[in-house]
Amino acid sequence: MSDIAVYRAEGDAAATGGDLYGFAVTKWHLSATYPPFAALLFIPTSWIPLATLKVVCVLVNAALLALLIHLSAKAAGLRRATGAAPALLTATALGLWLEPVFQTFVFGQVNLALACLVLWDLSRPDGARFKGFATGLAAGVKLTPAIFAVYLLITGRVKAAATALAGFAFSVLTGLLFLPHASVEFWTRRMFETGRVGTVWIVDNQSLQGMIARVLHNPRPGLVWAVAALLTAVAGLWAARRVYLRRGLDTWGVLAAAVTALLVSPISWSHHWVWCVPLLAVLASHTHGIPWRRALLAAVTVVFTARTLWIVPHTGDLDLHFSWWQQPLTSPYPLLGLALLATLVWWTRRSPGHPAPPGRIPPPRTGTAPLDTHTRTG
Repeated sequence: MSDIAVYRAEGDAAATGGDLYGFAVTKWHLSATYPPFAALLFIPTSWIPLATLKVVCVLVNAALLALLIHLSAKAAGLRRATGAAPALLTATALGLWLEPVFQTFVFGQVNLALACLVLWDLSRPDGARFKGFATGLAAGVKLTPAIFAVYLLITGRVKAAATALAGFAFSVLTGLLFLPHASVEFWTRRMFETGRVGTVWIVDNQSLQGMIARVLHNPRPGLVWAVAALLTAVAGLWAARRVYLRRGLDTWGVLAAAVTALLVSPISWSHHWVWCVPLLAVLASHTHGIPWRRALLAAVTVVFTARTLWIVPHTGDLDLHFSWWQQPLTSPYPLLGLALLATLVWWTRRSPGHPAPPGRIPPPRTGTAPLDTHTRTG
């Protein structure tokens, strides 16, 4: 649980006026990489002994996993599936076997909390008060959730996008108010130092850049990655917009935006892919007893439970010397993410449909099953 030790050190530095970006803790010499606003939220962790904090972290993450499963089932129209406590507890126990979830527990990460915050916020009706603000706060803790504000904007929900921007601005100003020196340091220098986060080419990194670095046997893929990331960002956001406007399926749009962020981020550790929980829930809601859809759900489940990235030898610099047949095993999540975006692009182009009127979802066409049961208002 190395990351919880980093969070505790961040909270202590914020509370005592220490150098927020100057310390290094654990035997891996880990440093702070989040904005100052996150350090303020971590202050209570400095009040608890580390051994006790680890226990608390496990219990909180277990509760957050249950909450994420509940939110995912609700968004996918599977309310009855986790409505009863035994069903929810069973789903939570099974969810622990998902590699991104398990790694979140192992590292003591905050991924489940951020996913819950964003999914709860974006699942609310468009007319809900302050929709987008929680998403902006999530971006103030980790920058990648900022893509959901872009998603709101390109789908015509300007008010919610502006509210998300306000939430992000609130986090930045709060950090500047209480930690002015650290805020200037982070926003002018530290946020650009991706090397502080970790090594790009190791198998832990399940982003597009990590996959390309391993395929090319080059620790700095540079221009190749930049072009690939730009094209993926455009295609991913285009797919998210189309699936919302043409199909009226907000949950698929949110998932497309989440996968796009995970792909184009310079580093997406495997535990960042906790968005597999709502993805599996949405796929489960769409099986309807059709064999090939059940097979697809099973295949995606296997991808997130097989742990193929840890099976291949990866000690030292072996990550840069994988043979061609090992490459798919080392990059299961970016390959799945690219396949998902490609499928959504093909799906929306194959049956263009009609644009959804502002603020509501059109009823599903005959022969198609709804993947998102929320009716937006306002």
